[in-house]
Amino acid sequence: MALPDGTRERLSEIVARYPQPRSALLPMLHLVQAEEGYVTPDGLALCAEMLGLSTAEAAAVSSFYTMYQRRPAGEFHIGVCINPLCGILGGDAIWAALSEHLGIGHDEVTPDGKFSLERIECQAACTHAPVMTANWEYLDQMTVESAKGVVDKIRAGEPVQSTRGPVVRSFRDTERTVAGFDDGLADEGGGADALMLAGLNRAKELGQAAPEPKRG
Repeated sequence: MALPDGTRERLSEIVARYPQPRSALLPMLHLVQAEEGYVTPDGLALCAEMLGLSTAEAAAVSSFYTMYQRRPAGEFHIGVCINPLCGILGGDAIWAALSEHLGIGHDEVTPDGKFSLERIECQAACTHAPVMTANWEYLDQMTVESAKGVVDKIRAGEPVQSTRGPVVRSFRDTERTVAGFDDGLADEGGGADALMLAGLNRAKELGQAAPEPKRG
């Protein structure tokens, strides 16, 4: 399947950002997902060709990192953290409820292509557990009902505001941002909140500070 017009030019723009061309592979793969909805064989081959890599080398990278899809993702890719902290605090129940609600399991897509679902080991947001994401945008301190409410709003065409970022956009739009193309949304959402700063603030209360680095 031919890649969309301009894909090579946009990939070249990514390569130009890096002193070592092969360092561009990760964002290039995200751009392929933005263009195609997943890392297609043609997209993978083009990335490899442009970087002077074998397709096996490029495929090894795309298959190692779980953010790269090897089959078409849904328009809205829902990730549920089931790592111990999130799992214990409700992540396991949220996963089970969403799987039943959407009628799909891990790494599966609804028949209409609207949703895909992923069990995620960690989303690096333990302070806000249980956490899920919609197209990589955080949705914090979720419950079974609020998680189901998110997918119901999306299905109804209603906007869903992420907890710490912009309104949730499509998978392809978000992937273009992850590839490093400015979406104009950098100022959307809040900064660090009280939960994120709790450890730092407690350390200040106790008069604690990191040790000075040794010199010489």
